[in-house]
Amino acid sequence: MLIGEYKHTIDIKRRLAIPSKLRKEIGRGAVLTRGLDNSLALYPAKEWQKMVDKISQLPSGKIDARGFSRIILAGAAPVEFDSLGRILIPDYLKAYAELEKNVVVVGLYSRLEIWSEEKWNAYKKRMESEVGNMAERLGELGV
Repeated sequence: MLIGEYKHTIDIKRRLAIPSKLRKEIGRGAVLTRGLDNSLALYPAKEWQKMVDKISQLPSGKIDARGFSRIILAGAAPVEFDSLGRILIPDYLKAYAELEKNVVVVGLYSRLEIWSEEKWNAYKKRMESEVGNMAERLGELGV
């Protein structure tokens, strides 16, 4: 299971080290793509295939489905870990997420999100102030 919050840095060559315990969960192959809220999403290969299977079932006649498919699939890049456990972040994904040097890697069960530290801190602060309201709404859904 991919969980936790980890602060890391991206080097000048756009390489980001993924924590070893997360790499073990991910396995050999992974796919990096645009995520939600201007983050990046890193999917283990098997989870990526599940996502692609779901996306392929979306109705292509719906504008939101087409847009989501294009953004997620066109933005996807296969990545491999180097000998030091780093991945190379393509320029266009680095720009999309506005990543600079300091980033946060967040585990979300079946995928990782990669955030700029500044954006993550702002997002987390906003969500922490809403946790009571979220809990109430999620309780209505049986969570």
